[in-house]
Order: sequence, then C-alpha cells, then structure tokens
Amino acid sequence: MFERVLIANRGEIACRVIRTCRRLGIHTIAVYSEADRDAQHVRLADEAWPIGGPRPADSYLRGDVILDVAKKTGAQAIHPGYGFLSENTGFARTCMEAGIVFIGPRPESIDAMGSKAAAKALMERHAVPLVPGYHGENQDTAYLSEQAAKTGYPLMIKAASGGGGKGMRIVRNAGEFVDALASAQREATSSFGDARVILERYVEHPRHIEFQVFGDALGNVIHLNERECSAQRRYQKVLEETPSPFLDQARRAAMGAAAVAAAQAVNYIGAGTVEFIVAQSGEFFFMEMNTRLQVEHPVTELTLGLDLVEWQLRVAAGQPLPLRQEQVHAHGHAIEVRLYAEDPDQNFLPGSGKLQTLRLPEPSAQVRLDGGVIEGDTVTIFYDPMIAKLIVFDATREQALQRLREALAACEIVGPKSNIGFLERLCRHPAVIEGRIDTGYLDRHLEEFLVGDVVPTDHVLFAAATAALLHDELSIGAAAADPHSPDPHSPWARADAWRIGHAGKRIIALTLRERRYDIEAHGHDGSYQLRHGEASCEVRGARLLDDSLSARFDGESRRVPLRTDAAHVLLHDTDGQRYSFARAAAFAWESEDAVGGNQVIAPMPGRIVLVKAKAGEVVEQGQELLVMEAMKMELALKAPRAGTIESVNAAQGEFVEADAVLVRFAD
Repeated sequence: MFERVLIANRGEIACRVIRTCRRLGIHTIAVYSEADRDAQHVRLADEAWPIGGPRPADSYLRGDVILDVAKKTGAQAIHPGYGFLSENTGFARTCMEAGIVFIGPRPESIDAMGSKAAAKALMERHAVPLVPGYHGENQDTAYLSEQAAKTGYPLMIKAASGGGGKGMRIVRNAGEFVDALASAQREATSSFGDARVILERYVEHPRHIEFQVFGDALGNVIHLNERECSAQRRYQKVLEETPSPFLDQARRAAMGAAAVAAAQAVNYIGAGTVEFIVAQSGEFFFMEMNTRLQVEHPVTELTLGLDLVEWQLRVAAGQPLPLRQEQVHAHGHAIEVRLYAEDPDQNFLPGSGKLQTLRLPEPSAQVRLDGGVIEGDTVTIFYDPMIAKLIVFDATREQALQRLREALAACEIVGPKSNIGFLERLCRHPAVIEGRIDTGYLDRHLEEFLVGDVVPTDHVLFAAATAALLHDELSIGAAAADPHSPDPHSPWARADAWRIGHAGKRIIALTLRERRYDIEAHGHDGSYQLRHGEASCEVRGARLLDDSLSARFDGESRRVPLRTDAAHVLLHDTDGQRYSFARAAAFAWESEDAVGGNQVIAPMPGRIVLVKAKAGEVVEQGQELLVMEAMKMELALKAPRAGTIESVNAAQGEFVEADAVLVRFAD
C-alpha cells in the first residue's frame, strides 16, 4: 500500500479521500488555490501546498504544477477525485511517465470512454445496446442537420467530451436545431475545450440507471449494483438511490452484465460508472461511461458496507479486487441528496457568501454527511456551490425516505440561499414516493417542487412568535442571573416588557421572503396573549425542548419542530413546510425596492458569452438579451419589460461583477 498520496482536488471529495487515507495510515498531501487557503481539505491533510490563482484554470487544472508538488513531497500516487483532472488522459499519462501512480484507469481507457462518440462506436462493436443516432467526426452544421433529420425528432444534442449535463440540449423540431446546436457547442467549448457533439434519439420519459463497476490489473471486472438517478433537473442529478425501485432481478442482472462488458471492452482498472437510459418498457441503452468515482458513490457504500476509495487505493497499488461478483450482497436502501448554495425560486441561481449558520443532523449509522465546508466558511464564486452531501440508509425505501425527511428538517443554512426547502418537497412528492419519476419529470412539473411565495398561516406566526419570546426571556434571564449583574432581582431585567401602570406589550417582528409580520404580545414565562391583524391566540404552558416548542394554543396542545436564536426562527408546520423567519427590529422597517424595470443587472460575477441586445432596439418582455456564464452554468438574462434599449454596457467575453448594470432601458 502507498505511504504518501497527493489529492489533486478540493472540497468534499478531497476531504472524503483524506479520511480514508488517514484510516489506512497513509500520509496525505493537499493542494489549494488562493481562494481555498483556509478550506477544510487544507486543514485536514497532513500537509498542503499552494498551486495558483482562484480560477480552476490557474490552479486545479494545472497538471504540471500539481505534478511538481507530487515530486517535491515524495508522493507515490495521485488521487484526482472527480471533475478537474480525473478524466484527463494527458495528466494520467504524465503521472505514469514520472513514476507516480494515477489512481484511476489507464490513459487508454480514459481515451476510449472520454469521447461519447468513440465510446458509442466501441460499445457497438461489443454488442452493448445503443440509442439510435449519430456519433461521427463530421461536425459541419449542415451535415449535422441532415443527420438530425435521419435520427428523427425529438433528439438530444450532447457534448462529445462532456458530462454533468453540460452541452446537452433537447430539440423537438428542425426549426430549433441550429440555435440549440450553437448553444450546446458554446457550452461544450467552455466546459471541456471541445465543441464536438453527438446526436441521439430522445427516449421519452426515460429513467437514468447507472452501474458501479470495478476492475483490477489482473483482468477481474465486477459490478457493484445499480444507482437510480432519474430525479434530475436540466440533466443534473438531484436525488440518487440504490436499489432502483424500477428494476427486477432479471433486468438488474442483464444491465449488470452489459456494464461489465462495457468495462471489459477497454480493459478497465479502478472505479467507473456505466450509465444507461432505460425506457418505460424496460429496454435499456448505453449512454456513457464515467472513468472515475461518481459523486453519488456513498449510496453504494452504505448498502454494501464497502469503502470504494479504499478499493481504489488497493487496486492502484496492484492488489486484486477484494470481492468476486458472487460475493457482492446488498442490504437495505440508501438515498443521497446534495445541499447547494442556490435559490430554487430564482431558476436555481448559484449563490456565494459566508455560511453564517450551518446546522446539519448528527451523523449515525443511518445518516452520513460528506462535506467540504463548516460554519463560518465561505462558498466562493469560483467552484461548484455544493455545501454537503446528505446520505441516509434504512432497511426499506419507505423508511429511508422518512429518514431523509427527518435529516433535512434538522438542516439549517443562514448566509447564501439554499435548496433545502426544495429537497424537502422533493422527498415528500408522490412521484418520488411511488418511484415513478423519470429524468424529465422535475423540469415538466418544477412548480410542484418549488416553495414559491408561501404565506405563513396565523398558527405558524403564533408558534414562531412564541419561540422568539421564550428565547428572549431565557437570554435576558440568564444575563440577569449573572453573579456580576448589579441587581439580578430588578424588574427592569425582566424580558416581559413590564411597565409601571399597565400590562407590558411587545412587538415580535418577523420577516419571510421580504415580507414583514408584526405580532403583538402580552405576558411572560410561557403564557402569552398574541395578536396578528384581526387574529388572536392565547398561549399557555409554552416551553422550548430539544429543538421543538411545546405549548397549548387556545387550549389545543401542540408540539412544533423548530429552532430559534436571536436572529432567526426556523420551523416546520404539520405538512412539513419549512419557514425560515428572520428577526427584525420591532419599530424600524425599511423596504428595499427590487431592481427596477429599467435595467438588467448581473446576478453574480461571471463572463458574458453572448450579447444579443443593441442600443435603440425595441424588445419584448422576456426576450433574451445576454447569455452569461457563471459557476459552471449558462444564465440567460432577459428583458424585464417591453421597451426600447437605451444602452448595452457589456461586451462578449467581458468579465463582469455582481450587480453591474448590463443593459439600460429608456424611460
């Protein structure tokens, strides 16, 4: 086994690899960009070395610099994680030439599967089922249009050298093809440095099921069962699970055999994933092979009781696979979701900023957390905005889903907006519960999963106000009980708004999604008379206990799951709806108007990749004016209203800061 391993990655996966290495007694070497000098993977590693600027191209994609660090530190092997250099043939080959083990497949295997077009041709020769389409070298637009017509609509355009949903477009008729092709090629060039695409017949309502495969240098190849990843938004996986609720044993065996055949076709070594499109009929087609560890590998680990990173290390060190195919036995059900800094109600706009509060459930045998940040860290604009992976395990799928709901309810993020509310609605949705979701379901029914402009009921407001009152009284009471307090028995130290001559009245001001709610309160110590508008409520016996509020509301005893502090109240109603209130000053309120309709601003820092607007042009509301690339995705910026453009203040290729005015309209 290796004694010194360099991890050529960052964030969650770097921390994940470091933990396994530490358990095996392997010295770990981290690398970091300027933006990551205080990152968790830097703190966890035994040593860490700077490699350049914050942009990936200036740091984590600099194979030459990383290899130089490996040589200086005496690293015997490099683990690339996923993303960045994990599927870079040139880097893998350079490592081998330098006498350093690349913990991954041979360069030839990466080459064979790195191009979707070449991979399909290879699979065709090995009788692995393929979706009809075109995967040739001729990339002329007119020729691709002809091939699209032969393939038939609807069809899918895919980046030939891509993954993760980048450079993918669905085209439903010939009139949309040329524009969709240009957009896919731009994104493919930006993400992978390769504009080539392939065309595939689009299978309506498909499921996405992938198989984990593993090979060793002795020629052994096995699969470690499937993961269903059909819950997707714009081709990005949202929820992953194993076993698939769609597969029976016969279909699982057939797909597993096809996955092993695909890996054997390229003499595969190490961890890989063979991805299939599965029609509603059960017919399955090879989609692609990812020649690396996948983000969702923990669900496989939990159901099999394995550490796949340890397997990677042992195989890379020349050891045989620890198990034969007949020794692979799964137990229970596992589900993974990813907590992101993003705003689902704003088209999942990625966010950035300091994690002022980061509360996650306690890890256990049923709950696993793989993360790369802690409270106080900053989610930067330079990398994927994932905060953590939440993985749950239980005996059955039904129990695992309930475990997931409980774990998500225990999560709280203050700082950048997050997708926690979206995930809570997802795991409660009938399509997910019944296991009938397909890869396009979320995009077709997205409004069913978004929190939207939810208005809290008076019951919710009264519970939140009660929690805030109790918190304030406990805080001030604790301060008054301080032995250093000048007069701990003073009535002025009480938090019940007591005044000479009349009953005390307090205003609890809560804000939710830029709306303010004022609740009048009389009373103290768990007994209150509350009023909001025309509604009133008598609260008795209120107590805060173990992340919940217990109280009698108008004589009805209720337990409300919630957490509160001086700045926030987070609670869930009886339907599981999440409400995250911010505390506001009782007698001060200023509403900040949203950006007016006379300008289009940059929602975050990024690069302008396309400018469609011109000064003097008359446009319609919703018309696309610019396309911006930020945080690994393209954002279409559209006209907020119909009108005449006065000026365009951005050029193609220009990098702009957040809130920069890009287009201004005439009054």
